[in-house]
Amino acid sequence: MSLFVVENVSKHFSNHTALDSVSIEIPKQGIFGLLGPNGAGKTTLIRIINQITAPDSGKLFFNGEKLNPNHISQIGYLPEERGLYKKMKVGEQAIYLAQLKGLSRSETIKRLRYWFEKFEIASWWDKKVEELSKGMQQKIQFIVTILHEPKLLIFDEPFSGFDPINVNLLKEEILNLRDNGATIIFSTHNMGSVEELCDHIALINNSKKILDGNVDEIRNAYNDNTFELLYTGFNDDLRSILNANFNVLEQSEDQGKQFAKVKIEKGRSNDLIEAVIPHLQIHSFEELIPSMNDIFIRRVEEANQ
Repeated sequence: MSLFVVENVSKHFSNHTALDSVSIEIPKQGIFGLLGPNGAGKTTLIRIINQITAPDSGKLFFNGEKLNPNHISQIGYLPEERGLYKKMKVGEQAIYLAQLKGLSRSETIKRLRYWFEKFEIASWWDKKVEELSKGMQQKIQFIVTILHEPKLLIFDEPFSGFDPINVNLLKEEILNLRDNGATIIFSTHNMGSVEELCDHIALINNSKKILDGNVDEIRNAYNDNTFELLYTGFNDDLRSILNANFNVLEQSEDQGKQFAKVKIEKGRSNDLIEAVIPHLQIHSFEELIPSMNDIFIRRVEEANQ
């Protein structure tokens, strides 16, 4: 079942179409990747979901109800452009922002103490925001975003500016949030993070949705039956021992071992092994499933042709 549904949403600005009849369904308790090149329309859609702006046409539904102002308290939004007040103290500002989401002061302080201790940042409480690094400020804003325990969380490039240790910390917390019942919209250009975190994705390009679905199913759908072979004991062209059923795309050598990428007909991987095994020693043999980065580039290029 979907927590959030976008149905044929369009948005125009002057002579520019930001969204053109975009429809997506965001499943409950999952991580949904909202992807696309710069200027594709992702930020406009996020602003519409947050009711910062309204669509020109189309409908949006939150947990089966037509999206309305009462749903704002059930949404947490971490924008790519951070917006903390530089001169305010960290604790004071976090309390203020949390209370805007409807939490009492006492409950806010209780939850903040928990998260500050968990992130090992309790010593920052009385520091001014301007005294903190960009990464430290992002930790504060992440905490404020999730503090009221919203049903829907929207993270726009949440790892920007973080070192690898803190990236892993946030990834772990995002997965914990999902496991504890949150539904997450995750917007990023990092396709590695998409493969690692996202269950489903939608790809928007030039205001239109050009791809959506389950990540694993999409990757398998774009599988072109290419295999990588690592071997030794045969230094000649691999084509000399293979017939026309096998298309050798690439061959290389590294530290005495040979590599080959071979495209074959579906279901004939065993035939490849049988053809080469009398001539060489196989060290590894694996199917090369296309990455989300490869699929992203391919679909955008196809759509722009």
